[in-house]
Amino acid sequence: MSAMQMQMLSRGYLVYEMESSGALLGLVNVGASIPMLALPLFGGVLADRINRKRIIQAGQIAAALIAFSVFVLIKSDRIEWFHLLVSSIMQGAMFALMMPARQALIPQLVGKGLLSNALALNTAAMSATTLAAPSVAGVLYAYFGPSNVYLLIGFLSLGSCIATLFIRHNGDIELDSKNHKPGNRGNVKSVLSDIKEGLDYVRSQRLIMVLLIMALATTVLAQPFRFLMPIFVVDVYNLGPESMGLLLSVMGLGALTGSIYIAAHGNKNRGKILLAGSFVSGLSLLGVAIVPIYVIAVLFMVPLGLGDASRRTLIMALIMEMSEEKYRGRVMSIFMLNFGLMPLGVLPAGVISDLLGGQIAVGLLAVMLILVTSWVWFYHDGVRNSQ
Repeated sequence: MSAMQMQMLSRGYLVYEMESSGALLGLVNVGASIPMLALPLFGGVLADRINRKRIIQAGQIAAALIAFSVFVLIKSDRIEWFHLLVSSIMQGAMFALMMPARQALIPQLVGKGLLSNALALNTAAMSATTLAAPSVAGVLYAYFGPSNVYLLIGFLSLGSCIATLFIRHNGDIELDSKNHKPGNRGNVKSVLSDIKEGLDYVRSQRLIMVLLIMALATTVLAQPFRFLMPIFVVDVYNLGPESMGLLLSVMGLGALTGSIYIAAHGNKNRGKILLAGSFVSGLSLLGVAIVPIYVIAVLFMVPLGLGDASRRTLIMALIMEMSEEKYRGRVMSIFMLNFGLMPLGVLPAGVISDLLGGQIAVGLLAVMLILVTSWVWFYHDGVRNSQ
């Protein structure tokens, strides 16, 4: 996650520094979403068929190779914005195939009873990297150049692969269903049949469907701000990459605080906390859009991080708990499609920022996020009353 946070900052800032275009900034970030639309369902089938730990390690090695390749291009002074687009696409492919396995592995390690707490602690650990990694990346970028940031990203990715070796597992997937055992997973159904079976299962579970729709809406409306942040730092605040690192780090502090609270809170009123977090995210983004002052933006990052952590953790926990083990990898792969659909917010927001400014673009996203959350609160009491 430290590598991912550093790459998010460095790639976005480098693109905008080279091209000064919000549209190209949005396009490069959209690149990761292309495979996120095409591959997650296949990643879900893999997660339900083969050893999840090995899938994770393959993705970590791929991430390291991508980072080292960008390092070489920058160091040789051959880097162009389309190189970053290609690396973004490759990163998205790795993410799409790895993340369903990574998320589906957690219930195998802790069981359903502790799933919400485990996911919250997992988010807290990720938020801790968000707190520190962007600031480190911003300082490295400002004083030592982007090539050294990518070099560090590559070594961090290799380090994560080594750390994954220490996860204890039994060498295969433990499935609860007596009719879906690892021994017959490869020769009973084709991959496409397994995907269809997973989609049919999700369609039959109304509450899971609503949670997936909410995850999509909040991803499309809340996440683009992270990718448009260089526009605010450069054009609105007239500052440098270290200032963007501070914004992301303070957001990580808010997310860390929210994650620790959820981990300690347990399984009570999670639906209300989820929707409250979504409201907080929308109001915080609206505040950033209205007030063009850097210090005020730093303050808004804390509640924005709080809202992001509660929304991300609780949606995932509720979906996992409601899903049967034999479908969990495929359900999480459908959840991962949210990241592939992020261009529905990122690319239009980038174009609007070129035409009308970043503040108006983020303000529109914030208003729509508040409206969607209000709709779920008043019309889907199954989500609101989830424990």
